[in-house]
Amino acid sequence: MNILLVDDEQLEIEQLTYLLHKHYPKWKVYHAFDAAQAWNICDKQHIDLSFLDIHLPGKNGLELGKLLKTKHTNMEFIILTAFQTFEYAQTSIKIGVADYLTKPLIEAELVEVLYKFKHRGNYSPAIQQAILIIQQEYKDKLTLPYLSSKIHMNPIYFSRKFMEEVGIGFSEYLNKYRIEIAADLLTKNPNMHISTIADECGFNSQHYFSQQFKKHYGKTPRDYKFEGTH
Repeated sequence: MNILLVDDEQLEIEQLTYLLHKHYPKWKVYHAFDAAQAWNICDKQHIDLSFLDIHLPGKNGLELGKLLKTKHTNMEFIILTAFQTFEYAQTSIKIGVADYLTKPLIEAELVEVLYKFKHRGNYSPAIQQAILIIQQEYKDKLTLPYLSSKIHMNPIYFSRKFMEEVGIGFSEYLNKYRIEIAADLLTKNPNMHISTIADECGFNSQHYFSQQFKKHYGKTPRDYKFEGTH
């Protein structure tokens, strides 16, 4: 997988490069110190994921992300900044960033964010696109026919291809992704009702959600939440 780091601070780039190579040594990392350099790199290389600092010389990271998104629709973005304001977070959501990390960077938070991308470089473009759609639309009623039509692939062939490359079926992957998002919500939002979390993660039934959660983690959502807050 090809990663682009855009930051005007050399030490920040060196630290992030070190952490990326520590956890994913096969990923190729490119560096840019401003928006113009980043644009040139993206013109010459296929970039899967970009880390964008907000404060850059010339165009800021949010402006750069918006521009790159119009030309490289499959590229994902993570905002990495020392400034955590509502305005920046709101703009990040609007341009569809994958996540928003603040400096100083905490390694555990980076690893958690990168988890969703860890197999990206091993998949064919069609399966990468399918996984991206799952990650963007997991809250909605996703079906195999809908997803296969979005990537212009026969449903039977897509189902077989997904199983071959990912190692589990589409439905199992979708459930697993939803459950992992739910576990994160349970940890970070202990006052959030379990029924709300189930709904937020695309489950129509709290009972089914609890069944699937226990199957995955070996404990109910309520027990998981209780342990995470004590």
